[in-house]
Amino acid sequence: MPASPRKTSRRPEARPDEILDAALSAFAELGFAGARIEEIAARAGVSKGAVYLYFDSKESMLKALVRRLADRVVGAAEALVKANLEADAEQTLRSLLTFLATQLSNPAVSAAPRLVLAEAQRFPQIAALYRDEVIARAMQLITKLCQRGIEQGTFREIEPQVLLRLCAGPMLVHMLLATVFADRNKPGLAPDVLARGIADVVLNGVKVRAAS
Repeated sequence: MPASPRKTSRRPEARPDEILDAALSAFAELGFAGARIEEIAARAGVSKGAVYLYFDSKESMLKALVRRLADRVVGAAEALVKANLEADAEQTLRSLLTFLATQLSNPAVSAAPRLVLAEAQRFPQIAALYRDEVIARAMQLITKLCQRGIEQGTFREIEPQVLLRLCAGPMLVHMLLATVFADRNKPGLAPDVLARGIADVVLNGVKVRAAS
């Protein structure tokens, strides 16, 4: 059911985010093709014309959703790693995995990447945008962590792309199990438990081994 329209007595600068929230809700419930601008406007509590003041199409909304995800989630991950420049690389990786697992356990956050996965084949430009705005920045982050761990003598020489896949694969599966395939009658896996498990398995492979 569409959300009840909200009052329009709010700051104009807040409207783009409110329209994007409404668009994400409509896309998740109705599918990208099935969601109409009128439906998005109703959920945002604005007129159809007001939507067009900020976005000229549903595709432009999807692009904006990808950029917002990059700014909020990847940006926060970058800040986390930057704030721990002098910290142990292992502990930074564990903190990063806990943050990402927590984010992807939230359906409101994971809705955007799930939407991109669903629409990537029909809209390759959206997949390219996600690659450049999200995946490429994540790759830079993992590369920095790899280099730091090697310099600290904590990590063995490892290809950063391998580490990215080792960490991202379980995260994606968790995202799907926590949302698309969730069993509402059973408790889900806690994000900190997931992060600790991924970190333990991955780090057992990449950490320098003590001489026997």
